[in-house]
Amino acid sequence: MTDAATPRRRGRPSRTETDAAPATRDRILDAAREEFSERGYEKTSVRGIAKAAGVDSALVHHYFGTKEQVFEAAIEVAFAPALAAPTAVEDGPLDTVGERLTRFLLSIWENPTTRTPLLAIVRSAVNNETAAAVFRRLVAAQLLRRIAGRLDLPDAELRAELAAAQLVGVAMLRYVIKVEPLASADVERIVERVAPVVQGHLTAP
Repeated sequence: MTDAATPRRRGRPSRTETDAAPATRDRILDAAREEFSERGYEKTSVRGIAKAAGVDSALVHHYFGTKEQVFEAAIEVAFAPALAAPTAVEDGPLDTVGERLTRFLLSIWENPTTRTPLLAIVRSAVNNETAAAVFRRLVAAQLLRRIAGRLDLPDAELRAELAAAQLVGVAMLRYVIKVEPLASADVERIVERVAPVVQGHLTAP
């Protein structure tokens, strides 16, 4: 960091700063995830992310571009565990895919390490249309289409979207809004009740 007597120059990042990649880029992403988690999309700024990361704002723009692009990069990393969901569809017989997918996605929400960034993503998407558009783009391109591609059934994309809607609804009520008794119910009981519905969306005639 620069001291008070030597203010950091604005504009293009220095050669020293750009040569610090990828460590600097990762530090910016870590700061961005924390800022979006604590402040939400609207109250987070590129300047605030830069300050939290200990870099100039120009360096954030250099690596990521706009605030929307920073948000997309940050949530893609946070959303990465959920992107393994298509594997849950592929590994095992089709008649038990609903249980595998439900159990897999709920396990991500049950883990505090992965739940915290997911909460930040959902809250930002609910409160801001720009954040919602980024979230939709990520979910559609990297999750739903991949699941649909492995079903090999008519209306595969619609089936995947309906299954996702079921699981997102459960997650919203249990982890975000915390409606009782769902919020404190045993996760195995939820899997038992929800999995057949997800199964129906994915494979019913």
